[in-house]
Amino acid sequence: MPPRPRTRRKKIKQKYPQHRPTLSAAFRDSTVLETGFLVGLVLVAAIVLWTYQYIVDSGQVSPSSPEAAPQLVRKSAHLRGSLPKNDNNNQQTLSSGGEGGGGGYEYFSNMAQDLAALSPTEALKKLEQSDPFGTRTFDSKLLEHETTLGRVLTIDEIKQQLFSCPRNEERITLPDARVEQKALDFREGKKGTFLFFQHLRKAGGTNFCSLATKNLPKRAQPHYYCMPDMAWSGNKNAGYLHSWSNEEIITRMKTSGFRIAGNEWENFDVTRHFDLPAVFATSFRKPLDRALSQFRFECIEDRGCRIKDVHKWWETRNDLWNVYTKTFADPPVGARKYFRGDEFAKERRDFMTKAIGTLSKFHIVLSMEWLAYGGPQVRSILGFDDVSALTTRVRPHIGQAKRDDGQDKNNLGSASIAKASWVPKEYLDAEQYKKMSEDLVLDEILTDVARRMFLERLVCEDVGGGVAIQ
Repeated sequence: MPPRPRTRRKKIKQKYPQHRPTLSAAFRDSTVLETGFLVGLVLVAAIVLWTYQYIVDSGQVSPSSPEAAPQLVRKSAHLRGSLPKNDNNNQQTLSSGGEGGGGGYEYFSNMAQDLAALSPTEALKKLEQSDPFGTRTFDSKLLEHETTLGRVLTIDEIKQQLFSCPRNEERITLPDARVEQKALDFREGKKGTFLFFQHLRKAGGTNFCSLATKNLPKRAQPHYYCMPDMAWSGNKNAGYLHSWSNEEIITRMKTSGFRIAGNEWENFDVTRHFDLPAVFATSFRKPLDRALSQFRFECIEDRGCRIKDVHKWWETRNDLWNVYTKTFADPPVGARKYFRGDEFAKERRDFMTKAIGTLSKFHIVLSMEWLAYGGPQVRSILGFDDVSALTTRVRPHIGQAKRDDGQDKNNLGSASIAKASWVPKEYLDAEQYKKMSEDLVLDEILTDVARRMFLERLVCEDVGGGVAIQ
C-alpha cells in the first residue's frame, strides 16, 4: 500500500488553526498578570515587614505586652469597656485567663509579674503613663466628679460614666477563688466562724474595726482594737496571728466567742490561714500616702517616734519597703535584697504571683480612698447592716494628738480622704519622692491590682461566689 499523502497529515495537524493565536495570546497575557501580581504581593509584604520592624525598633510594644493594655481601654467609652473587636491578639490573650477562658485573672497576674520584673524606675513609669489596670484614671476622674458634685457618686453613675462592668474575660476577679461557704457560715452566725481582718497599718483598718463594733454583739468583740491575742498573750502583744497555730486560734476564738480577729503586725500565713473557719477581708491605701501617714501619726504627732526628718525616718524603716507585698506573699526573712536588680527578677515575679493569689481568695478587698463605696460588698458578704463607719473618720489614740481639719465625716468620698492626707509630691522633695516611690514599687503594682478587684466587685451585677449586691 502506498504511503498516505503528506498533505492529509498537514490537514490533521492544522485542525482548528484559527484558535491557536488567540489561546497563545491569552496565555501570554495571563502569565504577565500573574507575574505582576506576585511581584506586587512580595513588595507589599516587604513594606509591611519593614514597617513592623521600624515600629519595634522605635520602642513601640506588641498588643500582648502588659504596657499595651491601656490602649484597649482608651478606644472604649468607659475606662475598662470591651476590647476592640478587631484586636485578635488581645482577645486571645485575655480569653486564655482562667479555666476554660472564663476570666482575666491569669492575664492580669502575668501583667503584674512583668511589671515586678522591671527596674523600679521603669515599672513606675509604665504604671503612671499606661495605667494598665485602669484604676489610676478612674481615681482621678472620681475625685473630679465628687469635687464638682459635692457628694459621693451612686453606683449607677459610676457604671455609666466611669467604670462599667468588664466582660468576664477581662475581669481579674474571675475565675473566683473565694470560698463562698465560709462567708455564708459567717453571715448565718455559725459557732466558731469569725472575720479575719488583715490590718495594713494606716490603710483604713481602724474604720473596719469600728464597722465590726457597730454590727457585732459586744461579747463577740475583742477588747483591744479587734485583736484577740492581746488577751491571749497577757496584754503583751496584739495583732500577731502568724505566731499562733491554727489550732490555737480556732480553739481560743470558739471559747471566747469573739467573731473578729485582726492581724496587724505579722504577715498573712498563706500556707495555713485560709484553713481557718473565717471570712477574709483587708483594706489598701496608696503606698506612699500610707507611708507618710504613718510618719505623721507616729513621729510628727509624737506617738513613740522622735525622728522629725522624713529622710532619716525612712532610712530606719526599711521594714516598710513593699510591706503590702511582703504581707500577702509571706516571703522568707531577708526578702528585701530581692527588691532591686535584674538578677532578682524571678524572685520578684514569685512574690507578686503569691501576693495576688492570696488577695484573690480574700472575700473583701477594700481601698481606703474608696471606703465610701464599700457598703454594698460589706452588706452582702458579711451581712452587716450599719456601714456608717465606712464614711466616718476614725483614728486610734486620737486623744494624743487631735487634728482639727474638718474631715471627721467623709461626705465627699475619695475627695475627703485627699483633703485629710498629706500630698507626697508637696511634702517630699523630688529626690526623696523618687526614692520612697521606688522602695514601694511592688506595693504600687499590688495596690493597683487590689483596687481593680474592688472596682469589678462594685460595678458588676455579681461579686462572685453566688453573693449578689443588694
